[in-house]
Amino acid sequence: MDEFDLELSTIVGLEELKAQLRKWTKGMILDKKRRAIGVDLGRRKPPHMAFLGNPGTGKTTVARILGKMLSSVGILSSDKVTEVQRTDLVGQYVGHTGVKTRLKIKEAKGGILFVDEAYRLAPINAGKTLEFGMEALEEIMSAMEDEDLLVIFAGYPEPMKRVFSSNEGFCRRVTHLFQFDDFSCRELAEMLLIKMSERDERSRMFGFRLGSCCGVEAVASVIERKTSEAMRSRMNGGLVDHMLNNARDNLDSRLDFEASGDELFTITLPDLEAGLELLARLNLK
Repeated sequence: MDEFDLELSTIVGLEELKAQLRKWTKGMILDKKRRAIGVDLGRRKPPHMAFLGNPGTGKTTVARILGKMLSSVGILSSDKVTEVQRTDLVGQYVGHTGVKTRLKIKEAKGGILFVDEAYRLAPINAGKTLEFGMEALEEIMSAMEDEDLLVIFAGYPEPMKRVFSSNEGFCRRVTHLFQFDDFSCRELAEMLLIKMSERDERSRMFGFRLGSCCGVEAVASVIERKTSEAMRSRMNGGLVDHMLNNARDNLDSRLDFEASGDELFTITLPDLEAGLELLARLNLK
């Protein structure tokens, strides 16, 4: 449970979702304890769900943490997350869609099948191509009876309503819907500080640190001043990655070859501000 809480601490916001995940995890751990004293229990089925929200709001990140949690308590046999979109599932001719979709389901078996932009499988109006999308959706619905597969449907909130109404079995099988709201300026600032505190050698920011002036309030203020609400809604968490990458480039630009010590590794508030200014200019083009 402590390990799982540590994973959840890297997620900004989403308190309702995190509370539900903790509840599930606790129940699953208690089930292991019940079985350990010889009580035969019914098997929990993976809780199929829908994640509703704009890009960059953490849907894929949560899916990966969920995979780790469910595999660690024995609900799933693997923590792998297989991400698919319409093009991965829908074929070009009659009979092709079923084959493609079943292959992806087989690849995901044991873990999570994450169907991104799931609304693209549901029809807007009649048409052969869109019917292929429905065929893929029906194949996935059938596979959701498998006890060693969790399916997560993800997409924009409004278009996802088409998925809910397109298949009468959807709401019976998908029992949990979670809303991923856009991040506030403060939440984006918190995310930035978390990313800079991580020790991931694969990160471009590995080895760098923030200056003493880069507290949550100061960074949130910069984000609010240098970005529009529309830009934040469009990018969400992706804004933080671009902001940091641009800030590192700005650090390199302002230093000369006489620089030494901590200044070589310290991202300052003006660096972050410059990084956002560049990002804002690119988004206006």
